[in-house]
This record gives sequence, structure tokens and C-alpha cells, in this order.
Amino acid sequence: MASLMEDLLDVLEKEEQQYKELSELGETKKEVIVAAKIPELQEITAKEQDAASVLANLAKKRNQVLTDMATVLGKDPKEMTVQKMVGYLENQPKEQERLADMRERLLEAGTKMALINKQNEELLKQAMEMVEFDLTLLKSMRQAPETANYNKNAYTTGELLGGGSFDAKQ
Repeated sequence: MASLMEDLLDVLEKEEQQYKELSELGETKKEVIVAAKIPELQEITAKEQDAASVLANLAKKRNQVLTDMATVLGKDPKEMTVQKMVGYLENQPKEQERLADMRERLLEAGTKMALINKQNEELLKQAMEMVEFDLTLLKSMRQAPETANYNKNAYTTGELLGGGSFDAKQ
């Protein structure tokens, strides 16, 4: 059981490191979004995907270790969580404290990363709105305004002014 506990703590520590790395990438991403540096944004996104892949593998390993621990303890592997494991360690206060501390650190790192991701999501939405605004503005600048001509039913005729060229005879 001691080796399983060390395996679990090791996996949780590696997960925490990955979440911290993702948080750092998120902070960098925030600056890149504000500066509108698209190539750098693509690089950061690729690094985030790599880190997310590593996290998925670590989650599988953590679940396997928890399943093994549940089997040793005679508990249902499907219901085993780190929090429940902390509760099962009441006779081993040192291991219980280490596991509880690691769980809290992991939750803190995950919460920080989620907050950064939410901020970046908002920044990206605002950037997309700005791009849409700019495109609309450019389109409207290329279109000629409608004239204020009305037909006999008091509806606008929808006629456009000339294309913007100056016709002058010399």
C-alpha cells in the first residue's frame, strides 16, 4: 500500500506541475491576445494541447492507482476518489496529511488555470467582436450611401449615390 501511496502522490504532483505550466501559458496567451500576435497564439495553443494530452495521461494513471488502492482496501474502485482516500487514511495521519495537502494544491492550481482560461475566453470574444466591427466598418465604407429619394407611396427608392469617382469635363 505504501508504494501505491507514493505512486498516487507522484501522479498528483505531476498533475499539479502540468496545471501550473498551463497557467503560465495562459498568462502568456493573455498578453499575446491583447497584442494580437496570431503566430505566437498558434504556438501557445499547440503547447497547451501538448500539456492537456499529458494531463489526460496522468488522469488515467491516477485513476488506475486509485483503482488499485480500492482493490487493496476492499472498496468499490468505481467510487474511489482522492478525497475518499484521504478519509480512509485516518489511521495514518502522516500520509493522510500529505495526500490532503497535495489534493488542495492540485485543486488550487486547477482553479487558477480555470480562471485564466475564463479571462482568455473573454478576451478572445472581445477580439472577435472588434474584428467583426472592423469588417462591418470596412464594408460600409465601400458601399455608397442611399439617396433620400422617395417614390409616390412615400417609400425610399433605395437608389445609391455614384461610385465615388469624379466626372469632370475639361
